[in-house]
Amino acid sequence: MSKNEAVLTGEHFMNGDVAVAEGALAAGCTFFAGYPITPATEVAERMAERMAEVGGIYIQMEDEIASMGAILGAAWGGRKSMTATSGPGFSLMMENLGLGMMTETPCVLVNVQRGGPSTGLPTLVGQQDMMQARWGSHGDYGVIALCPNSPQECFDLTIDAFNLSETYRLPVLVMSDEVVGHMTEKVVIPPAERIQLVPRRHTPLPPGEYRPFEPREDLVPDMVAAGENYRLHVTGLTHDERGYPAVTAPVQQRTVPRLLEKIRANAERIVRFEADGLEDAQVVVVCYGITSRVARLAVDLARGRGVRVGIFRLITAWPFPERAIGELSARVRGFVVPEINLGQMVHEVERCAAGRARTLHVGNAGGSVHEPETILAAIEEAAR
Repeated sequence: MSKNEAVLTGEHFMNGDVAVAEGALAAGCTFFAGYPITPATEVAERMAERMAEVGGIYIQMEDEIASMGAILGAAWGGRKSMTATSGPGFSLMMENLGLGMMTETPCVLVNVQRGGPSTGLPTLVGQQDMMQARWGSHGDYGVIALCPNSPQECFDLTIDAFNLSETYRLPVLVMSDEVVGHMTEKVVIPPAERIQLVPRRHTPLPPGEYRPFEPREDLVPDMVAAGENYRLHVTGLTHDERGYPAVTAPVQQRTVPRLLEKIRANAERIVRFEADGLEDAQVVVVCYGITSRVARLAVDLARGRGVRVGIFRLITAWPFPERAIGELSARVRGFVVPEINLGQMVHEVERCAAGRARTLHVGNAGGSVHEPETILAAIEEAAR
């Protein structure tokens, strides 16, 4: 597959799910494994159609457990790989997500969130998987999770997710939601030569000297693909730099903290957010995904009533922008955090504010987006 064949340069009207698929192809994805689930099925449908056109591989697996395992295997075979799911499937993927973290496998997992728990609201919106994205698999590890709020960002951030997965060698999450996934808007796809891609970190060392889990100075190891005459042992067990199982406390202390630290130490390079009106703000609305678009309407209404209010949109949900929120908390009266859940990312805002500023949560159990007036009322209360 040539890069140009995979990139549909031009202006298109497409929904967010389709834009995710096109972003993956533009990023060089050549392997997709998944299982149909509303509201993410359109990602799989588009990939089934397009993979056949560009010479990639599409597999519909028997379930989401197998889907996540398949993309890990494909990545070690040298492919850029992706899966897509929603809440119940995301839960099933958690064990193999942890396997991907322990084996430091670059790939992308897209979650088009719907209302839960359990089967919940298959066709209606939620933002109830945000903490699961950070803490869903057992053990300690770092996470990168991106939150698009438009079909254009579904395209752009999927490319970013692949680049981040290759840079830091881990599965990267794209935390979309039903409304963004099913929303149809203009998506501009640039020429292939203008899309910046991060190549796989291939080791310069010969087979006799290479150790697959020995990190460079940036705490990230180099990689090779199966079939390149390197001897590899890849396991979910605690392992040494050779990849051999070594289930001892000293090796655990050497291996696992690095999985967290390689993200924590690079957080300021990874974190992205969009901010407006923070200079003289009394109140800051912290938001993400589809809720950020409703929050924008509420902010405009509040400004019309003379409230000095800014907006802080999370593009990177994980790692959380701790420093930026902490600095804001020293000079604003309060934060307002609207989410389509009953309290998740608001806890991170409260933690970073550390009592310096009031934090108000505007919850929504799922199924619909907020009314702007509901967020407006919280803004006015926080400004008092």
